[in-house]
Order: sequence, then structure tokens, then C-alpha cells
Amino acid sequence: MKKLLITCMMIALVAVLAACGGKDKNVSNDEKSITIGATAGPYSDMLKKAIIPGLEEKGYKVELKEFSDYIQPNQALANGEIHANLFQNTVYLDNVVKENNFELSKLINVPTAPMGIFSNKFKSIEEITDGSKITLPNDPVNAARALIILQDEGLIEFDPNIEILKASEKDVTVNHKNLKFLPIESGQLPRSVESTDLAAVPGNFALSAGMDLLDALALENMPDQYRNVVAVKTENLDKQFAKDIKEIVESAQFEKVIDEEFQGFGKPEWMK
Repeated sequence: MKKLLITCMMIALVAVLAACGGKDKNVSNDEKSITIGATAGPYSDMLKKAIIPGLEEKGYKVELKEFSDYIQPNQALANGEIHANLFQNTVYLDNVVKENNFELSKLINVPTAPMGIFSNKFKSIEEITDGSKITLPNDPVNAARALIILQDEGLIEFDPNIEILKASEKDVTVNHKNLKFLPIESGQLPRSVESTDLAAVPGNFALSAGMDLLDALALENMPDQYRNVVAVKTENLDKQFAKDIKEIVESAQFEKVIDEEFQGFGKPEWMK
């Protein structure tokens, strides 16, 4: 009985050592299975066409989880339900982290659909007439983006002492065309093109409505803070899957897909 017990213990020990040795040599299935979240639309498409294929070539099994709002993707990331997400810009991410004490971080900026000034009435910025009405987003971040486009196109001027990324209507000191600003919900902006003179439409809403970014009278010269990012939990920034995602986004193949499939998207500074 004593010899039998010793023999059984030795067999068990060999099995454990073999299992441990196997783990040292190979990445486990769990480490090669990841879930990435996105809102339905252009960034879900970017994952499908430009990022997930690269991960699959590296041996990953990738699940794409689509969300219908901007709240759940960060909650799911913070809770560990997904490994990364792609749907938000740096400004939005920083606000969410601050308000919720989430430990989330930007991994890398990606090409982003810019906001555009659209019109069914005018064919160019130069044609805009005095007193024209323009719909723009009613949230502060996107309203500032719309106003910055108008400034860049020479239609308005700001108080030079303001923080430009926080610009609002009250900061407009010169309105060369006496534009009438009509703030509305971003989701309504694409349809407002039919009923008003001009509309400042965020790129993702424009694409979701079937609009062509290249039809805009002017496209946003977007600061990197407004470009979308791949986000991960801060503790995972140095994990292999995060490094692999970053490597894929930085690859020539990724940029090729962007140039072919996502025309009009503004590239981040690191790509230029």
C-alpha cells in the first residue's frame, strides 16, 4: 500500500509539472480569446475590416460586441466584460474616467470621421448668404467643434483669450455672415439638412445616415483630442493583446484599408 501511494503521488507530480511546462511554452486559449466593443456604425466596421483580421492572423479568436449607446462600452471595459473598445475620443474618455473613477486608458488614436458643414442650399462656403441658419450639436464638446470649423472657414471669429476647445456661441465676437445658430440633438442633425440652410453634422452621424463625407462644404481640421481611440483597462496597457492591437493599427495594411474603405476620415498626427 505504501509503495502504491508513493507511485500515485509521483504520477500526479509528473502530470502537474508537465501541465506547468506546457503553459510556459504556449499562450493559453484564454489569452488568445478577446472581446472588443464598439457602437454600431463606422467604428464597428473599422474593427471588422481593418483590425480584427490582423488579430486573427496573429492567432486570436475575436468576438465583436456592439453597443447601442455611449455608456455601456466603458462600463463593460471597466468591469472586464470586454478587453478593449473603439467608439470615443480622448476628451470623452477623460471625462468618463474622471466622473466614474474608471481605470481606463487610451491605447492609440485611429482615423476618425470628421464633423462636416453640409447644405442642400449652397454648393460652397463662398455661396453662404447673410442671415443663414445653421443647426449644430447642442452638447458643449461638439458645439465647440462646429464653431471651430466656422472660424477656420472665416465665417466667425472668437475672443482670442478663450480656451478654443471650450468655445461657445457667447465667445463669438465677429459673425461675418450673421449666422443664426440652432442647437439640436446630434442624432437629428442629418435630417436637419433638409429643413435649414446649413448643418454641422458629426461624422459618425453623417455616415449612419448614408451621407458622403466628401459632399460636405467643409470638413473639420480635427485636433487629436477629438479623434477616436482604442481604449483598454490601464492595467492591460502592457499586455500582449494590447501591444498586438497597437502594432496592427500602426501597420501599412491598416492604413491601406483606411484609404480604400474609409475615405474622408482624418488621420491622427502619428500617421502623418
